Amino acid sequence: MSKFRKEFGRVNPSLSQAINEVSLSRRSIIKLLSAGAVMSTGLVAFPAISADAETPVKGGRLRAAVANASATDTLDPAKGNNSGDYTRQFMFYSGLTELDNKLAARPALAESIESSDGISWQIKLRPGVTFHDGKALTAQDVVFSLSRHKDPAVASTAINQAKQFSSITAVSPTEVKLVLTQPNFDIPAVLATSPFLILQDGTKNFSKAVGTGPYQCKSFTPGVSTVGVKNPHYWKPGLPHLDEVELMGVTDQAARVNALMSGDLHIVATLTANDVKRLRQSGQFGVLESKSGMYTNLIVRTDMKPGSSEDFVLGMKYLQPREIMVKTVMQGFGEVANDTPVPPWHPLFNKEIPQRPMDVEKARFHFKKAGMAGASAEIITTQNIEGSVEGGQLIQQLGRSAGVNFQVRRVPYDGYWSTHWTKDPLGYGSINPRPTLDLLFSQFYLSDAPNNESGWKNPQFDQLVVAARGERDQAKRKQMYGDMQALIYDHCGTIIPTFISSLDGYSSRVKGLEAWPSGMMMGYRFHEFAWLA
Repeated sequence: MSKFRKEFGRVNPSLSQAINEVSLSRRSIIKLLSAGAVMSTGLVAFPAISADAETPVKGGRLRAAVANASATDTLDPAKGNNSGDYTRQFMFYSGLTELDNKLAARPALAESIESSDGISWQIKLRPGVTFHDGKALTAQDVVFSLSRHKDPAVASTAINQAKQFSSITAVSPTEVKLVLTQPNFDIPAVLATSPFLILQDGTKNFSKAVGTGPYQCKSFTPGVSTVGVKNPHYWKPGLPHLDEVELMGVTDQAARVNALMSGDLHIVATLTANDVKRLRQSGQFGVLESKSGMYTNLIVRTDMKPGSSEDFVLGMKYLQPREIMVKTVMQGFGEVANDTPVPPWHPLFNKEIPQRPMDVEKARFHFKKAGMAGASAEIITTQNIEGSVEGGQLIQQLGRSAGVNFQVRRVPYDGYWSTHWTKDPLGYGSINPRPTLDLLFSQFYLSDAPNNESGWKNPQFDQLVVAARGERDQAKRKQMYGDMQALIYDHCGTIIPTFISSLDGYSSRVKGLEAWPSGMMMGYRFHEFAWLA
């Protein structure tokens, strides 16, 4: 193990000392919070970087790195499940719509998408669009791309969204009619997400990618590298600026930052607060902070012990050191959360739900009711899920005062998502932003959601999700989503202590970057807009 890896794997000594001194007294809690305030001094949040006003330079080769890399890396939009997959797929494919930097859905391959009732949608395709092999985009390509998600054999991550597609038909070579099983006025935003990127009709081979996106696939080696070369016939005039982009997967945090600082990489995703400090001190690098709905969550499986006891779940919720995490681990680059996946800035955020405090006495009470007093429990963490190791260690220390002996086991990141995520009784997840609450709830909270992380099932919640899709009255819609948040807050086993700002580092040579709330690295689409000075 390298020196850098050891260094970045440790808990900050000041944080560790503060944790070890904690007791049940108010004075000790204040001391813990004060430690965070001292540590964050001099590293405050800074405004988002706006797009450069200079005239873009054409050409050049840019090398970027994301934190995800494994043998399961994919060019199939239906199977993408992390930021590396999303970024790679947006290089080669385009969607019917796309999200702008305000999370609004805009026309893309669809010149227009309209509905009067939220059920029947008319989609008119943009003329003159061609795939990388020269074939013209037609309605049949769209029918194929949307329909495949309904097939269980495809194992699409968007199968739940696709269940609402009652019929998809080609009205003409340039027009598609999409009919839903029930109204959903979020459809334009749904179709902007990476699973619904448009493929060529009949595509089965995903060793390469033939799409309509800004780059053509030159090479793809899962777990290692993806190289794209500029699509000279891209449907957006003047884009992209770069001749070639190489996207690498570098799971080692220190290695990513060191490669950026040495000049081997131009832009890297998923910085820590300590990385920000290093880069800013050098004066040769920029840091892109994007506030979004991204979060690391502690998953308590409610369909197995000890999480099958609601009292144990509630005890874990009272054991969350939320403010401490934001002030120490994130050093200000985050926001306190309240165990629902809706950030405070969101227009549908339920302000009526009381903020749950850290209360060790209440945690002890509920652990005792759950029969866990004096018992042991293991929390699974991995280094590349931001805040999971430190979060687990904080809970371990606080748990001693709450009467439960928590053991923290750190496992390798390689294989974490297939071996541990949603399978361990207590473990961590990492959720990227979603453009709508319907997408977020449908993928992670519905009883039959493919990624129902805690195994939570609530019929009332399920009914509200479906009803809210078809509600056009914004006040009624907000009430429905507020009720859903309350159900998650009270009953669900996914515990969300904080929201995390997306932090990307880049060389001063890289221009054209700006913060987008839809995800890291400009909503996974930096390669379309970036250029090299």
